[in-house]
Amino acid sequence: MPEPQEPERAIAATGMGGAMDLATSEATSLEKTPGGPEGGPSAPARSLWSDAWRELRRNPVFIISGLVILFLVVISLWPSLIASGNPLDCDLSNAQKGSAPGHPFGFNEQGCDVYTRVVYGTRVSVTVGVCATLGVAIIGSVLGGLAGFFGGAWDAVLSRITDIFFAIPVVLGGLVLLSVVTSSTVWPVIGFMVLLGWPQISRIARGSVITAKQNDYVQAARALGASNSRMLLRHITPNAIAPVIVVATIALGTYIALEATLSYLGVGLKPPTVSWGIDISAASQYIRNAPHMLLWPAGALAITVLAFIMLGDAVRDALDPKLR
Repeated sequence: MPEPQEPERAIAATGMGGAMDLATSEATSLEKTPGGPEGGPSAPARSLWSDAWRELRRNPVFIISGLVILFLVVISLWPSLIASGNPLDCDLSNAQKGSAPGHPFGFNEQGCDVYTRVVYGTRVSVTVGVCATLGVAIIGSVLGGLAGFFGGAWDAVLSRITDIFFAIPVVLGGLVLLSVVTSSTVWPVIGFMVLLGWPQISRIARGSVITAKQNDYVQAARALGASNSRMLLRHITPNAIAPVIVVATIALGTYIALEATLSYLGVGLKPPTVSWGIDISAASQYIRNAPHMLLWPAGALAITVLAFIMLGDAVRDALDPKLR
């Protein structure tokens, strides 16, 4: 009778610097186990951005605010999709009248359709908010990132300049700077917001870059002879841009509200530009007799600002691992 043979043994690595004496079949099975020792397929590593997108897709606040913002962007690009009239067509015989067939929001003090003006006013608010945010984010990120990376005299000078701009009240600065502008376009208002808004993003970017450049992977890249531009673009920027994105997203809603405030005060956009701030300013003196003239543009402004702030909060929660 033949003697039973001992199964063939094999040495399998434990993945921690040691080894185990296993049967060949067991070692083969272990190597094929997902997440097991080398040679076996393991779960792909997820980046910060993929994790953030995974969290955002499951966040109802992001979904709701994203749908609202998408709707606002669409009607700002193609307002004729939901409003067939002309916001500048007015009939004084309809002045201050309430809701009527085909005119659900009523008429303003000049007999213009409030609904049409609210829809067309979206274009100005979204344009001002997006352009101002892009300008602030680009200028602030570049200046703050360079100051945080190189330090020294550049950092000291930029810090003092940002302190000066932080000392200027935004509304008072708008009253002074925009009062001498005669243009009725949105660009002077956007330029003013960029002028006073970049220091905030600059300070955020500076602190984020200072934190990122102290990480081991940046020090290793420096030791291997990587150039400053490579370290900035390849290693530091992708890991330092998240706070800038969060602050810029929240600030976008603030810039829309600031444009309405400046227009309300008479130093922002000027007629014949269609703006929620202009309509709110004109309707404020008729609030007792015709409250609909004020409530609809003010409601549209509040919803827009709230949507962008909610989006910024959702992005912040997704990009900050400590809040998960």
